Amino acid sequence: MARGALTAVATVAVIALPCAARADRNDFVMSRLGTRISDGNGQLSSVVGENLEFRALASQLGVVLAPQLLTPADTLGLAGFQFDATASQTTIDSKQPYWRVLAGSPDPSGTNRVAHGAGVLRTVGVFAHKGLWPSFELGAGAIHLLESATWAVQAYAQLGVHEGYHDLAIPSIALRGAVSRMVNQQELDLTIVSLDLTVSKHFAIAGTWRIDPFVGFDVLAILPRSGTIDATPNVDPLAPGNAMDAANNFAFRDQSAIYRNRFLLGSKLQYDIVQLTVEGQLALAGSSSDDLAAGLPPCPASSTTSNCAAKDLAATQATISISAGVDF
Repeated sequence: MARGALTAVATVAVIALPCAARADRNDFVMSRLGTRISDGNGQLSSVVGENLEFRALASQLGVVLAPQLLTPADTLGLAGFQFDATASQTTIDSKQPYWRVLAGSPDPSGTNRVAHGAGVLRTVGVFAHKGLWPSFELGAGAIHLLESATWAVQAYAQLGVHEGYHDLAIPSIALRGAVSRMVNQQELDLTIVSLDLTVSKHFAIAGTWRIDPFVGFDVLAILPRSGTIDATPNVDPLAPGNAMDAANNFAFRDQSAIYRNRFLLGSKLQYDIVQLTVEGQLALAGSSSDDLAAGLPPCPASSTTSNCAAKDLAATQATISISAGVDF
């Protein structure tokens, strides 16, 4: 059973790689985050990536694709195994101009900064969890950003620091490290690493049901990197007269890790082998600054130079997640 579930997860991840090339509404058009500079004749002479908006976009998208928790502090045990499907909804500050990067943005120019209103991005996924020995657990899976070609593969390791004393009025405590890696994107490279502390308490109900409420705190490190971005994706560089079009390609400056803090609250309900887990997360607003560009002035909006240091301006985000599956 365990081998078959792990094979299913791997199959989903492999199938995700060659997704169709068409642009869905939540696909990313990174060229929209470039400041276009014209020469004296009004011709496009260069494009500069807007580092300030790039950092905020990576910060909010990193929370959307961050490793999903959805587990109490008690590990599955040596013979334990769980396979589940998940669905999540995360808020984004879609009124900010950097979200014009979405193919379906009603304002691709980013000039209307208030008309978009609050928005959400939704993901679905599949996961497998396996206890290897008492107090240690591994898990892996993949999530898909709906209405896009974007997937993220995820894995985690959990160590039960204190668990199993269910008859005493003391909770279980666990530490977990996880990683999420975005795939299917050539122009944006995003890796999210998390470290969390979870506290939970097991309760039995009528000898048949069990419920495990849990709370936790999570630190995210979001690592954004830029690929080469085609500033004019609708222009054929091989067509006559367009030989110099490739000279307008650009990339965002490498930035240091973006740090976000999350609080979580949830509960796992189980009857026989069937489990249902519901969780809410709150990611605090971003505040980290890019320290790879030491000594450079702060980046203004629509900057005409990449020689500036960006600060994370991402707002607070809330996530609601649910998983359902079997726990042996």
